[in-house]
Amino acid sequence: MTAHQNGSTTTEISDFLLNCFVRSPSWQHWLSLPLSLLFVLAMGANTTLLITIRLEASLHKPMYYLLSFLSLLDMVLCLTVIPKVLAIFWFDLRSISFFTCFLQMYIMNCFLAMESCTFMVMAYDRYVAVCQPLRYTSIITDQFVAKATIFILARNVLFTVPIPILSVRLHYCGRNVIENCICANMSVSRLSCDDVTINRVYQFAGGWTLLGSDLILIFLSYTLILRAVLRLKAEGAVAKALSTCSSHFILILFFSTILLVFVLTHVAKKKVSPDVPVLLNVLHHVIPAALNPIVYGVRTQEIKQGIQRLLKKGW
Repeated sequence: MTAHQNGSTTTEISDFLLNCFVRSPSWQHWLSLPLSLLFVLAMGANTTLLITIRLEASLHKPMYYLLSFLSLLDMVLCLTVIPKVLAIFWFDLRSISFFTCFLQMYIMNCFLAMESCTFMVMAYDRYVAVCQPLRYTSIITDQFVAKATIFILARNVLFTVPIPILSVRLHYCGRNVIENCICANMSVSRLSCDDVTINRVYQFAGGWTLLGSDLILIFLSYTLILRAVLRLKAEGAVAKALSTCSSHFILILFFSTILLVFVLTHVAKKKVSPDVPVLLNVLHHVIPAALNPIVYGVRTQEIKQGIQRLLKKGW
């Protein structure tokens, strides 16, 4: 499609091309197999977890409903990013339409923020379990989970809507090669001929407001949990209290560590290859998704027993 502006001809773009690793194209070859395996593992493990929680009556508790919600978010994030990345690696299908690109951008931002918010609600659940155990069943009810889910959806759906809208309104004229495996907001926006300051500011401010506030509240919950645990005098009480939180704490570490490394590599742009943040961005959508259900499955006795019972029934 061609448009005439002031006597000169500018080309309007109808789709983008994703160019994954500009400086290290060989990465695609050795990454395709581990990424495929991680994708299959993430899908399989999360599906197993969801079926187990659905079918096992003993797991129909608020804590496991939150875990189910986390699994669903992981699966959506995985399905939004990894199949397209693998299509690029295997079949060189680098083209992506305008609509698909901006839809991917929205889902990635929205669901990542939802995941962070779910971790925050789960941290509150663990805080009540350890610090107010007698009131746990009256505070953390099915109704609480329903309200928390509505809050997670409403907050993140509304706050992340402007990200793709701000990118869609830009004028793209000429360059259409995104130097990324995915339609990350700034990777797309920098291709436009317009000023992208608003996009950059909103992405930065929105990201730190949502993820930053969640991480502060998670840190606060665990500080209070640790303080309560260290006051316990009964034999074995400390170990029991810590074991109820350890699985959740490991998941938060997966989530925040990759995010932190990603931020640091962006800050130290000149010292690291531009392909490193691209790689970390892709891995952040599959590694936590693959490891979350395994950590909970291995470390939570009720889930482990539920899976074993399901396997026996299946056989």
